[in-house]
Amino acid sequence: MVNVRTYPLWRDLAMSEDLPKEALKTVIAALCAPATTPDGGFDAQADRWREEALKAALPALLARTSAKRLRGQLLVHADEKMLAALAANGTVTAADVPAILRHRRAWAELISALARHPGQVEAAIALLPQLPSHEVEQVVRDWDPDRYTRAKGAAPTPPVPPELFDAVLEACLTPLAAYLLHPKPEEGWEVVSAFSKDWSLELGDLAGWAILARCPERWAQLTAHPVFGAAVQHLLLDQAETQALEDARLRAADPDGEEHPADPAPALSEDLLRACLPALCLPELADLPNPQVTARRSLHHIANRVRNNPRLAGLAADQLHAAADALVTRGQLLTWSDKQERDYDFDGRVLRLAEDLALLSTSPGHLAGACAQLARLDQPALVSPTPSRTLIRVLDNTDPDHDRPARLLERHSEHRRVQALTALAANPHTPHTAVAEVLNRLHPAELAWIAEKADGPAWFLAAAAVVPVPEDQDDGVVRLLDDDELGKHLDPEAVLQSWLDSPATSEILSRSEVYRAVVKSRYRTLDHLRQIPAEEVLARHEPDVVLEILLDHCGRNTRRWEALAAAMAFGYDDEKITFGQLLDSIQAPAPDAAAPQRTAS
Repeated sequence: MVNVRTYPLWRDLAMSEDLPKEALKTVIAALCAPATTPDGGFDAQADRWREEALKAALPALLARTSAKRLRGQLLVHADEKMLAALAANGTVTAADVPAILRHRRAWAELISALARHPGQVEAAIALLPQLPSHEVEQVVRDWDPDRYTRAKGAAPTPPVPPELFDAVLEACLTPLAAYLLHPKPEEGWEVVSAFSKDWSLELGDLAGWAILARCPERWAQLTAHPVFGAAVQHLLLDQAETQALEDARLRAADPDGEEHPADPAPALSEDLLRACLPALCLPELADLPNPQVTARRSLHHIANRVRNNPRLAGLAADQLHAAADALVTRGQLLTWSDKQERDYDFDGRVLRLAEDLALLSTSPGHLAGACAQLARLDQPALVSPTPSRTLIRVLDNTDPDHDRPARLLERHSEHRRVQALTALAANPHTPHTAVAEVLNRLHPAELAWIAEKADGPAWFLAAAAVVPVPEDQDDGVVRLLDDDELGKHLDPEAVLQSWLDSPATSEILSRSEVYRAVVKSRYRTLDHLRQIPAEEVLARHEPDVVLEILLDHCGRNTRRWEALAAAMAFGYDDEKITFGQLLDSIQAPAPDAAAPQRTAS
């Protein structure tokens, strides 16, 4: 047993240049043996001191120890950061890798450090298959870990060996290339939720793009690679321009950086775009099952590629139009199905389909079908909130017209339907009659948005301007008033009821504002509260609003209080009941015979 007070001495001996070779085994044993108490137990505090002493001495001991058994005894005590540093300076070599991997898995920094030495590049490459796929690119990314902290005058890190870069590039592109050959669901796919079943577009290989972005000079060559060409084409179409715009934004935001043009040159030349055309319309995914989902997603993916690379609209017009027609037909994308409960993405799917067809299609029938689907969407629900000192002070300084219908329409992105219609109108193949039919079914605020915001063709703007509005219809906005303004009305309670009857109470982003305004008003009645979801009344507003009602309703009836507790135990996904239904549900228990009852409201 080593005396704990001697650990500093053992550390200094290990680090001494005068330590004879014959003493190494003894010093290593003293620093590697766990610290124990006099009675043979484990001494946790002393062992922490021993670990600190060993950590300080490890570099010196490894530099002087060649015996595999002794080196293995030391290596198990080094952490990943120290091992990578020692591999970078040559103290730890490829010969130590088996001993290291007996106690930990391979990691990127170790492979990078080993490959800095020419004789170990092949051994480092052999370790790449042991890395998780998302860590492979880090071998190149972490090649120079000291790039931001290196002192002036220090020797620069040598460049990445070409054979290592090629091996990392191949390892990063292989998963996507393999997927494109066999784009099928993984085992167990049948049991996942319907929302998660869309495995059709697993093309966002971030590791593949991260390594590909490091060699733009090789893109043209790689697009024609016999194995990885398709994967490279997909990555370039999806990522290159987006990355270029992000890099330009970061350069522009750097106050110390050089000035760059506001509109950077495209990342892909026209020749490169042409080289990527075989992958443009996702031919590998054309025959996937569940076409109602995969065809819709494929169409959206292709449309996003055109948005990222607008020149594709001219370079591959026929190819894009044919793909759009085929996807609409195969997926039956224009077959209308009514919105199902809890299908929160229903409107989004319809809007994305209309926008994508406006960009890609030349089929008058398909474009007219997209217009018809827009017309069948629910009307937007516009709510102007009750006056607030804070809100007025903030908005009046930034947008004095924040209460106009067109601005309110944009508040919750409710302008997207009319925005999609504008895009369809701009497509010269869209029948004007189909657009006119939608115009006649728009909300007044949507027509106001076209007049103020839309940048559509002249015929479209003119047609929107002459759409008749019923004389008894205002601008379609539910304007919530404070009690001072409500008091000026002949029947404030009727105004509150009109809010509850408005379409706003069926729109998820607006209804809470309506309910909050009703509950907070002094003109509310129990009849108003009974129409509001119980959760809104009980959990999201001041408790004193319903306190007296519940006291009067349950009184001293124990069974009613128990029924109330049970009725209030609703979960987030439970069917929502109104406050009135909750009150009615606790009427059933008979009153306690011995207890006097309070009058129920």
